[in-house]
Amino acid sequence: MKKRALPVNHNGTVIGYMIFCPACECGHLFYTNYNAKSNWSFDGNLENPTFNPSMLVYRSPTGGQKRCHSFVRDGKIQFLGDCEHELKGQTVELPIMDKE
Repeated sequence: MKKRALPVNHNGTVIGYMIFCPACECGHLFYTNYNAKSNWSFDGNLENPTFNPSMLVYRSPTGGQKRCHSFVRDGKIQFLGDCEHELKGQTVELPIMDKE
């Protein structure tokens, strides 16, 4: 199975799932079972995941802070128009994170 989302465990419990963001060149963690204030819904599909609602991340690369705002749906990441990176407005496949 080629996974595009990997489970993240804490004390033996899955608290969320990590995807790799090609725009930020790092992982984004969708908490699905962490606390009532920060839960995303997840369809359970590790190969072609869907998370809701959107993910908003502020990253700090060299040269200042940048915004990354996206939806992950059916194994693709849709970068919204308020992103501050080169993939703004585009939809691309999520990179494979695990090739079991």
